Amino acid sequence: MFKNRSDGSVKIPQPLRLKEDNTSPSTLNDGLPLPKLFVFDLDYTLWPFWVDTHVSSPVKARDNNSRCVDRWGESFAFYPAVSSIIHALRYRSIPIGLASRTNTPDLARDMLKALHIIPSFSDSPEAANSRSVRALDHFDYIQIFPGSKTQHFTRIQQASGLQYEDMLFFDDEARNSNVQTELGVTFCLVRDGMTKEEVDRGVWEWRRRMGISSGSQDGVQMQN
Repeated sequence: MFKNRSDGSVKIPQPLRLKEDNTSPSTLNDGLPLPKLFVFDLDYTLWPFWVDTHVSSPVKARDNNSRCVDRWGESFAFYPAVSSIIHALRYRSIPIGLASRTNTPDLARDMLKALHIIPSFSDSPEAANSRSVRALDHFDYIQIFPGSKTQHFTRIQQASGLQYEDMLFFDDEARNSNVQTELGVTFCLVRDGMTKEEVDRGVWEWRRRMGISSGSQDGVQMQN
């Protein structure tokens, strides 16, 4: 069992080292610098619903934890690419965080326990025989409570010790871009849920702000 630390982080087992898969975002494989922390919102970013509006507790896992159902039998799951994205980040030992202002944090956590990151959703030939792990246990820093995203990131920064400029945040609400203007976190507005293309777009925006360009395949070129 994995327990949340008092600082908001969680103890996570080392990820299973599977072979590379073709579903990984290309920026994770191009050899250029990456953010030191990827942070995600929940509603309409990792899953296509508002957990405090559309879901009625309790929730129960179904179909080997690939989805869950609520009190009324309604089915809920992550966006299709989420398992692949989270698995790819964990494969590379890149820390991951959550920042959500939902009004039902306990229900959100229950869903993150019921829903698993399924390695077999990747193209890795070894993934089919690996065990899934509940989604909650993949996140190093978890801030789920009603409040502003700047409050969430202040706590994440205190827990991680990382600089704000080393963080990349994916969220579906433009108002939360204030984490960039006020704190320096790179903000990526997600329109239709997380995809590997959204990851690449966010990483390239972070690189642009850091003055990093593709240059040549032989090395990193700093922008003037």
